[in-house]
Order: sequence, then structure tokens, then C-alpha cells
Amino acid sequence: MTELPEVETIVRGLDKRVSGDTIDSVWIGSRKQPLKSPAAKIASTLEGKKIVRVHRAGKHIVFDLAGAHPGKSKTRHVASLRRPGQQAQWIVHLGMTGSLVVCDPAAEIAKHTHLIARLGSGRELRFVDPRMFGKLSVHSGGFDPGGLEPLEVEEEQFRTLFRGRKTPIKSALLNQKLLRGVGNIYADESLFRAGIRPRRRAASLTREDLRRLFGGVQEVLREAIALGGSSISDYVDADGEEGFFQLEHCVYGREGEPCLVCRTTVKRVVLVGRSSHYCPKCQK
Repeated sequence: MTELPEVETIVRGLDKRVSGDTIDSVWIGSRKQPLKSPAAKIASTLEGKKIVRVHRAGKHIVFDLAGAHPGKSKTRHVASLRRPGQQAQWIVHLGMTGSLVVCDPAAEIAKHTHLIARLGSGRELRFVDPRMFGKLSVHSGGFDPGGLEPLEVEEEQFRTLFRGRKTPIKSALLNQKLLRGVGNIYADESLFRAGIRPRRRAASLTREDLRRLFGGVQEVLREAIALGGSSISDYVDADGEEGFFQLEHCVYGREGEPCLVCRTTVKRVVLVGRSSHYCPKCQK
């Protein structure tokens, strides 16, 4: 699953490249799986709109849209979501294998392309997703997926999130209703930096444990964003380039290999159906 650093990297690239551009027309494929909103509603909301900015909400990419150009929309018979005083939004969740790429119209269309937005600048914005776990939807504005942003939360708020919870701390970190955007990779790496095993109950963590974990989450996410995220399988940014943070992983995906700090063998356990990697010596 694409996590916060990957989505943030894509968002920054898209915001630079398409903000201020207009969406002249939209083609949507026949597969229903990627569509959280009806195809006609997505097309009518996007066509003729200006992309004001692109930003992130948790693991979601949010396009803020404004304005309309009379005569441009090919789906005027379907009401768009925008009402007076509201800003329509296009929401993209990349799922496990989704990507949004800005390209020349002459570029070969990938097999699993589900949406093509033709821009006023002459370029195309394409959504490609082989496994179709990604989702496309439109909202009337103010989209909020829930949870707190881990790069904006204060330390005291962070501690309060986990206080008294009986679930393993790894499971709590993955709960998007608490913190939005943290996934398997960065939860493992944050716990390693904090010296905390993934199976420990959140309620058992001391104030000092939570202070270290707060710092670990912040450090890992910021470093991963700086390196363009982790390219584990299909992830590429808006320019089709891979990230490099996978080269910095200390425990994630390193089962059976020596810890980079103490040389103890990295172990893997399964929590709620998800693999968790840790060093039995460095993490307590």
C-alpha cells in the first residue's frame, strides 16, 4: 500500500506540474472497481475545471478544482458536485499499485489505464492501476479522511492517541482513525528507531517510550519524503521515477538479515494479518 511519503512525493510533483492547468476532457475506462463515484459524476465534475492546487490528506491525493468554462464539458447533462460557494474536489487513493503520471498524449497508454484527463496545456494526466485497489471519487469540498496528520500533530496529542489502548502498538500506528498516512513500512521503521517491539501493548508504553516514538515517526517520514519514498514494487512518482528510501530500511523486509546496529538477526511476526519486522536486541 502506498504510504504517506510516497503520496506526499507524488503530490508535490503534481502540484508543481498541473496546478493552474485546466481539464478539458476526461476519458474513463469500463472497469468499475476503481470508481468510488459514478463515472459520469467524475467526468462532469472534472471537465472544464481549473486545478487550483494538489495536496495530501492522509494517503489520499486531493485536487482542488474551481471555475468552469462554458461549452468545454462533454457531460453537461450530468450535474457536477460544485455548488455556489463550494470548491469541488477530485480524490485519488492509489491503493497498492496505482500511479498518477503526467505525460505527452503521444506516450503509449499502459494496459491498466483507467482514467485519462486531457489538460489545456496539451498534456495528459493518467491514472494507472494494475490491481485496481485504488479508488477515484469526487467531493463537494472539505474532504476529511479522519485521523490526525502525523507531521502536524503535537507530541502531547500523539501521546494521548495511544494512552490506555490495549492493542499492539504496531496495530495502533496503522489505525488510520488515529494517525492517517502511516503504513506498514514506516510503522516498522519508526518502532525500530524508538527501540519498541511491535507486539507491545500501546497502554504499556511509558511517557519516554512515546516521546521516542513520536520523534521516530517524525524523523522517518521526513527522511522518506526527502528521498522520494520507498519503491518496493510498482511505486513511481508523478514523473515516473522511483524513490530511494528503501535503501535506508533498517528492519522492514530484512527478515533473517543482521541488524544494521547490533548484527542480531532481524525477525518477522504477523500482527492482524500484516508482517512486522524488528530487532530482538535493539527493540524491547
